[in-house]
Amino acid sequence: MSRLIVWRHGNTDWNATHRVQGQTDVALNAIGRQQAIDAAELLVTMRPDAIVSSDLHRAADTAAALAAHTGLAVGYDKRLRERYFGNWQGLTMAEVAELYPDQHYRWTHGQEVGGEVETLAELGARVSEGLLAAAALAPPGGTVVAVTHGAAARQGIGHLLEWPLEQLRTLRALQNCHWVELTHDRERGWQVAAYNVGPFSDRPVPPPV
Repeated sequence: MSRLIVWRHGNTDWNATHRVQGQTDVALNAIGRQQAIDAAELLVTMRPDAIVSSDLHRAADTAAALAAHTGLAVGYDKRLRERYFGNWQGLTMAEVAELYPDQHYRWTHGQEVGGEVETLAELGARVSEGLLAAAALAPPGGTVVAVTHGAAARQGIGHLLEWPLEQLRTLRALQNCHWVELTHDRERGWQVAAYNVGPFSDRPVPPPV
């Protein structure tokens, strides 16, 4: 049985202020860097065989914390980037609601947003392709860690599992530096073994953007 760990990056100042990041390249803050170190100390016990990351710095620097424990080189895949949020990027969610009320309503209700925002279908297909490529790096029975982003993780996993959007919306957003553990074998295919696992389970959940 092979294992894929889908790991969200650590906290950023934009996470902390509920500002939409999307594909803007925002760095980890001091809290996020410590979260990455603490989470890496747990993930190293899973003995990963490979680490693949989004090329955005907040994900790449999170991956680097685990690489420092394992000695593994980090591979980078743009398909693991966060959802592209177009004109929303750089705005707080309060500003989005004020400037784009119709789009904000559709977003809060799990619908396609429209405008310049990447569709959920495109996001799911893109990220799941990246996750499958990462998983293929594992030897039989091995473990791969894929470092990505909140919205990207949820939609990519949902596409991989062939879940409808209604079912996917029942999952809470991943907390910063938390992960999903997926397993795969011939008989069962992909299954969720654990969700939202990490060292800071009592912290509030920043929006997955």
